[in-house]
Amino acid sequence: MIDLYTWTTPNGRKVSVMLEECGVPYEVHPIDIGKGAQFEPGFLAICPNAKIPAIVDREARVSLFESGAILIHLGEKTGRFLPVSGAPRAAALSWLMWQMANVGPMFGQARHFASVAPERLPYAIDRYVTESARLIKVMDDRLAEAEYLAGDYSIADIATYPWVTAGFETIKNIKPDVVGEGAHVARWLAAIGSRAAVIRGMAVPRV
Repeated sequence: MIDLYTWTTPNGRKVSVMLEECGVPYEVHPIDIGKGAQFEPGFLAICPNAKIPAIVDREARVSLFESGAILIHLGEKTGRFLPVSGAPRAAALSWLMWQMANVGPMFGQARHFASVAPERLPYAIDRYVTESARLIKVMDDRLAEAEYLAGDYSIADIATYPWVTAGFETIKNIKPDVVGEGAHVARWLAAIGSRAAVIRGMAVPRV
């Protein structure tokens, strides 16, 4: 059994999608980040960085935070969506880290400055939206030659999907000169979004 500490964000939904895909039993503990629940002592004992998601794997007797670390743990635990060695594993981990270091931070900052920040700063908006558009183009070029980011469906796709499905159309419309048609990303989004486990995982937590 896995205890999942999560909220309704792309990072949180990476893990619920993975759990659904792997068929691992889990119990959801919603952490309402809008109300500061991430700073409560009980959660900080699991995640000192006060960020969701986090898990406790009761069977393995370990707790993990950071979504990428959690996906790797679950992939190794179940033997699914993470190749065990060689070039396929290298590709899955490379594209996973690409998402962690690029897509999440850039998409998150683009949304913040465009929609949340109390002061509208054109330079910041353009910087982060432009970089997000560049990343979509990188992804589109990759998906022109492979069905999924690492070749086969993997934790790299599971990590990237919640972010890209939330921002693709908006970023493409703002920066069509950078993104282009984005047809391969659109195909990828439709394929992943139609998976039953993804649909279930994207609905977690129910609040």
